[in-house]
Amino acid sequence: MRLAYDPSHYRDNTNLRDTIDAVARLGYEWVELSPRKDFIWFYEYPKVDTQLIKDLKRYCRDAGVKISSVLPVQQWSSPDEFEREAAVRNWKRCIEITSELEVDYMNTEFAGDKSRPVESEAAFLKSMEELMPIFEREGIRLGIQSHPNDFIELNTEAIRMIRALDKDWIKLVYSVPHAFFYDDGIGDVEAHLEEAGDLLAHVLIADTMNHKAAYGLRYIINPPGANVTIHQHLNPGEGEINFDALYRKLREMKFDGIVTNSVFAYPDKPEWSNEITLKSIKEGLGIK
Repeated sequence: MRLAYDPSHYRDNTNLRDTIDAVARLGYEWVELSPRKDFIWFYEYPKVDTQLIKDLKRYCRDAGVKISSVLPVQQWSSPDEFEREAAVRNWKRCIEITSELEVDYMNTEFAGDKSRPVESEAAFLKSMEELMPIFEREGIRLGIQSHPNDFIELNTEAIRMIRALDKDWIKLVYSVPHAFFYDDGIGDVEAHLEEAGDLLAHVLIADTMNHKAAYGLRYIINPPGANVTIHQHLNPGEGEINFDALYRKLREMKFDGIVTNSVFAYPDKPEWSNEITLKSIKEGLGIK
């Protein structure tokens, strides 16, 4: 199992070198390269050149940290063809960067427009037709998560789409703080993992409140009925995820993929947050 850290707590206030050093200081051997402005940002072309790739490899080597995955988020499922084409262009560069970093795995989101699911699915499949040969040529595996407000939000639908692609190198990323979106407010993490089965490759750890609870009043949105999507990435124990059930099921499955600390809520006190979350993960999964 690879225990990794998503350094989003550091993305807006710490340079890349100091971020890698922070990951090592927090006790991790692996880092997930999530979006940041000075590397690969949401929906944008990567701001990376050959020198930065060399520098990042040196930062990791000096800190004793390895890259578990590169995480781009691009609108590759957009029904707008101009936007989709731009996303594919950006993806090609992201894959090239990942290959040059000598990393063999990327993870991402379905994206798209939830109000136009059929058109988004068609756009996603068109993008995959263009990108799958490049992933295969570079020997890079891919994990995909459904995300709140994506054209796919349900766990079942994410699994069906990945199975439809029918590639042994495309797997599921299960994001724990999205659990209440995966089954429309039930949050049955054991059932989700059971359903994923052999497709499960990567688990993102964070807590959240159930946005469907209290007759829809767990979160109060003004004006009522506004078109918003909300969730959180809290420390385990601060929300309503059943972590006992989650860890028990992962142990039962003998899960041996990537587990990432994916708490984002505390950039003002990341060390404190990590102490809570890392303890939860290690105790829950029996990691020494």
